[in-house]
Amino acid sequence: MKRAVVIGCSGSGKSVFSRKLRDATGLSLYYLDMIWHKPDGTNILREEFDKQLDSIISRDSWIIDGNYQRTLETRIKACDTVFLFDLPTEICIEGALSRIGKKREDMPWFENELDPEFRQWIESFRANQLPEVYRLLEKYKNNREIVVFRTREQADKSVSYTHLRAHETL
Repeated sequence: MKRAVVIGCSGSGKSVFSRKLRDATGLSLYYLDMIWHKPDGTNILREEFDKQLDSIISRDSWIIDGNYQRTLETRIKACDTVFLFDLPTEICIEGALSRIGKKREDMPWFENELDPEFRQWIESFRANQLPEVYRLLEKYKNNREIVVFRTREQADKSVSYTHLRAHETL
C-alpha cells in the first residue's frame, strides 16, 4: 500500500483510523477538511482545492482522508487501496457528537455544536452518498484493494494488522 483513500460518513471514525494508519505505515496523511476549510469557517476556492489535491495525488505515496464526492473518482483512480467506513447512521451521529468541543488535527476549528445542516448531511449519507461510493468502487475494483469496515473494531484490527505487516518488512 502506497496510496490510500479513507472515505465514509462523517463521525464514522475515518480520521482516527487515518492517523493510526499513518503511524503504522509512515505514509503522509492529508485531510481534505484541512484543505477545503479555512479556520474562520469559510472555504477556499474550488480551483485552489483541486490544485492542492492534484499536487498531493501526484506524489509517490499518501493517505487522503475525506469524502468530497466531487473529487472522489479522481482519488479512487489514483489510489491502490480504499478504506470505506460503512457504519450505521446512529454510530456516525454519536461519533460527530463525541468530538464537539475537542481540538482536532483534521479540522481547522473547534466545533461547538452539531450544526443542524451537518447533522442532516450525516443522516442522509446512506441514501445520498453511499450508493455513488459503491458504484465507483465497483467501477475501479480491479488493481485496488478495497476494504469495507462495518464496525470500528474491524478498522482497529485492520490497522493493527497493517502495523504488524509494516514491521515484518523491516
